[in-house]
Amino acid sequence: MNVITKTVQLPDGRTISIETGKVAKQADGAAVLRMNNTVLLATVCAAKEAVPGTDFMPLQVDYREQYSAAGRFPGGFTKREGKANDDEILTSRLVDRVLRPLFPSDYHCEVYVQVMLLSADGVDQPDALAGFAASAAMACSDIPIECPISEVRVARINGEYVVDPTFEQMKDADMDIMVGATKDNIMMVEGEMDEVSEQDLIGALKAAHEAIKPMCVLQEELSKELGTDVKREYDDEINDEELRQQVREQTYDKCYAEAQSGDADKKHREETYDNIKQEFVDAYDAQHTDLSEEDLDEKHAEIDRYFADVQRDSMRRSVLDTGKRMDGRACNEIRPIWCEVSPLPMPHGSAIFQRGETMSLSTCTLGTKLDEKMVDDVLNKSYQRFLLHYNFPPFCTGEAKAQRGVGRREIGHGHLAWRALKGQIPEDFPYTVRLVSQILESNGSSSMATVCAGTLALMDAGVPMKKPVSGIAMGLIKNPGEDKYAILSDILGDEDHLGDMDFKTTGTKDGLTATQMDIKCDGLSFEILEKALMQAKEGREYILGKLTDTIAEPRKELKPQVPRIEAFDIPKEFIGAVIGPGGKIIQQMQEDTGATITIDETDGVGKVQVSAPNKESIDAAMAKIRAIVAVPEVGETYDGIVKSIMPYGCFVEILPGKEGLLHISEIAWKRLETVEEAGIKEGDHIQVKLLEIDPKTGKYKLSHRVLEDKPEGYVERPRRPRGERGDRGDRRQRGDRRQRRENNEHNDND
Repeated sequence: MNVITKTVQLPDGRTISIETGKVAKQADGAAVLRMNNTVLLATVCAAKEAVPGTDFMPLQVDYREQYSAAGRFPGGFTKREGKANDDEILTSRLVDRVLRPLFPSDYHCEVYVQVMLLSADGVDQPDALAGFAASAAMACSDIPIECPISEVRVARINGEYVVDPTFEQMKDADMDIMVGATKDNIMMVEGEMDEVSEQDLIGALKAAHEAIKPMCVLQEELSKELGTDVKREYDDEINDEELRQQVREQTYDKCYAEAQSGDADKKHREETYDNIKQEFVDAYDAQHTDLSEEDLDEKHAEIDRYFADVQRDSMRRSVLDTGKRMDGRACNEIRPIWCEVSPLPMPHGSAIFQRGETMSLSTCTLGTKLDEKMVDDVLNKSYQRFLLHYNFPPFCTGEAKAQRGVGRREIGHGHLAWRALKGQIPEDFPYTVRLVSQILESNGSSSMATVCAGTLALMDAGVPMKKPVSGIAMGLIKNPGEDKYAILSDILGDEDHLGDMDFKTTGTKDGLTATQMDIKCDGLSFEILEKALMQAKEGREYILGKLTDTIAEPRKELKPQVPRIEAFDIPKEFIGAVIGPGGKIIQQMQEDTGATITIDETDGVGKVQVSAPNKESIDAAMAKIRAIVAVPEVGETYDGIVKSIMPYGCFVEILPGKEGLLHISEIAWKRLETVEEAGIKEGDHIQVKLLEIDPKTGKYKLSHRVLEDKPEGYVERPRRPRGERGDRGDRRQRGDRRQRRENNEHNDND
């Protein structure tokens, strides 16, 4: 067993180890990453040959967390891990987005990367380590990839950048971003921020890259030691260089002309490019009638690849030469924007946001605490009170296919919009909020359209957002070896596909709230990155102005169909009294009032929410709860209920669960031999005044007679002083009481 272990140190002195050669030795590459008590196993396997006809990189990354890693059982009836949850999918996407651009463009074998969390103590965050583990497994294999990568999380805590912070440290962070990079270039960024500046984000990226560099060096050393720095040979593409040249010579000028035409209609552009390609294919087929149908199919597949390269190069050259984009816009120009609020009558809030050929219809629903989403992941047990769901139906791009379940892309796009907006919903807003974005048209950055439409829908619903949020997607054109570059605002779908960068930022007027970036080129300097950020800020502020022109601020009143909610706090010790044994009290209150009541203990107090369709039900429920938690005050008069009658008086409930003694002498000014003489029965209502609360026992002394006029000439009977009872002698000399009773009984019998 040839076990190799290497370690790398984080800026704060913590270490991460990479071990290979002990487990999973039949995989093409395997590595075990350990950081304190957090352990991940990453493996990679690649097919030896590509599936015929594949012209893309079939990479699949799966990150999974085992409940046993934290000593827990999975939930559900089967008590077994099921399909990947949202957080696992999001982590998988983060790793995929860094690795994918580094595979050779002509490598089409299926590659499967699996990362498993095997141990976790809830201190360190394992998702930030998954990229490092996956790349280390790749370094241990001979699968062809350009260079190793790593990922780290960077948080800003008390003004300092912290690499791979713990869960506890994250509580004080105002920035949480994941950065993936090679030794030389940043490849991927995603995260959320609390309205920070563009310069703050640049600082975080620099801190992340410095931490990543030694991780990449470690993997290079590991690869050399294993001998996997020499990668396997492959031959996944058959290329005809003569045909490639013919395609370029006969179609480039036509494609360049189309790129310069300023055609803003996506469908028409696609048809024009298809016609250019088809014209070449028809001419080629006419010249090669000697080829069989099978040979022609192979040539047509090659023509598709070569034409895609021509289309890409002509578009990029057009922008760099003239600054004119495919739809005729300048580099910093935003497409026309149209907004509308309340297009739908019954949702609690709704809005349409259209930018160019991208449109989102978003709806906002307000619910109670019972509508919160319960999260039960391996290291996260919590509730979410703000949900955002993003849907991308096929018709939004004109595709003729059925809509299936939610895909990874939809989960990722929705999560970015969720991060952009969640910080602007006040913590004391009592409602659970759900946004749903339906993409009705798509041609560039539907996730940013979701952010804008979501802001409008929230304000239309009356959610008191701290500040409105807008978002924009940026692009970059930069050819290798050229100093010239172009930064594009509000990119089209084609510009995303054919460009070098997809950079999304969201924010308020005061700073960034979220970002996502994928870079596909080498040598992107921080200077270019900062310029792109500042150009994005200009575009974001322009879009924000369009949103506030449509609805300047959240509506002051909720719509009539929204359930009303009142929230208030009660002392912790009264939670049990409100709920009652087995929930009896709270259930009875809900039945009596028609309201929904929820109560939770948070930060040492009881958080109560009362919701109902009308104000009367809410008021009735709140009155009952306040009565339970009210503290009796000396001198106050209460309408009590007689609970039980004793020879010496009766017990009266003055507040729910709070009873006091109404002594027989305090019922009336006249002398009573029995309580019944006053006509008092169990269940009767009686007015009583709280005279005092015993400081030792907390018992309540009540009086009814003080509420009645004192009879004229009434003289209080003097109490017999204790001293008049005579000297009873030493207790030890009194004898046994039982014995005295027995003697008395004996004398009586005599």
